Amino acid sequence: MLSEIVRVLVPGAAAFIIGMGITPILTHYLYKYKAWKKTSGKIALDGSPAHGFNVLHKEHEVRAPRMGGIVIWASVLITILGIALVARFIPDAQILKLDFLSRNQTWIPLASLLVGAFAGLLDDFLLIRPGGGEGLWLSFRLLIVFLLSSFIGLWFWFKLDVTAIGVPFGAPLEIGWLIVPLFVLISLALYASGIIDGIDGLSGGVFGSVVASYAIIAFAQNQIDLAAFAAAIVGGILAFLWFNIPPARFYMSDTGTMALTLTIATLAFMTDDLGGGVGIAVLPVIGALLVATVASNIAQVVWKRFFGRKLFLIAPLHHHFEAMGWPSSKIVMRYWVLSVVFAFMGVIIALATT
Repeated sequence: MLSEIVRVLVPGAAAFIIGMGITPILTHYLYKYKAWKKTSGKIALDGSPAHGFNVLHKEHEVRAPRMGGIVIWASVLITILGIALVARFIPDAQILKLDFLSRNQTWIPLASLLVGAFAGLLDDFLLIRPGGGEGLWLSFRLLIVFLLSSFIGLWFWFKLDVTAIGVPFGAPLEIGWLIVPLFVLISLALYASGIIDGIDGLSGGVFGSVVASYAIIAFAQNQIDLAAFAAAIVGGILAFLWFNIPPARFYMSDTGTMALTLTIATLAFMTDDLGGGVGIAVLPVIGALLVATVASNIAQVVWKRFFGRKLFLIAPLHHHFEAMGWPSSKIVMRYWVLSVVFAFMGVIIALATT
């Protein structure tokens, strides 16, 4: 008898092994075709050159390829399709139980992952083109997130009849059609948190903790296919992280961050009222470091606007610590520790109310 936990862990292990296997091939071509930014430099949110960031990372941006996020979503895609194909052609009862490609649990998050991945990949291609590119306009990337999240939000409302959000230790809050704009807002906020991909190893550790938390929550709700999907993403992230530990062989970049942030939004909604839980309410806890990243950027802009000076040496927060003189390895390790702590806290709240 194949236990439920094995059904979840096998995809995670498979995605890790696949990721470790495809990375040498991927990096060969990324370096062969020089898939990195041709000119260093970053523009701040107010349109001015980000002098502090550019001083710290002047050489880093052009030393390693972008598009490392391919390792993550490709590992997941190969895993989910591979197991589905094996189960189709070898109809053994035990193998069939490993197939976690299901319409009611994994189609929506898989679509989020892939659409985000390919939109981000297009942005990366434009950034690494000869002569130096600017990538997709921010407004266009935000439009992609808006359109995709609107479609998924409407799907939750129309098709799945989701009209309420879970409240920890209380009855669900009925909000009706507002579930659609709520999903859009959360998706946009999470996409903004993708700027945490700024120091070798930082984003992988944080995103890994967040997605692993939702794998546990989905498992507790008996959404086994969704838990297996999240576990596969964690496996892909771990494979990516193996090669992203300083000095990074590549950067996650938009093809990874856009895919992961959109998928996290979907996981939060799938584990909320739809799964009898509070996946949305615990998102700010589980993703506390993502919240801090976005909040520090917003605070920096507002502070400069109203007080004429910067609140942080550099925003977002992790670069502020760099500017203070903290070694990047110390920042990354402390973020990893905190991400696990916040993940535990969020999972405890979620399981206590499930």
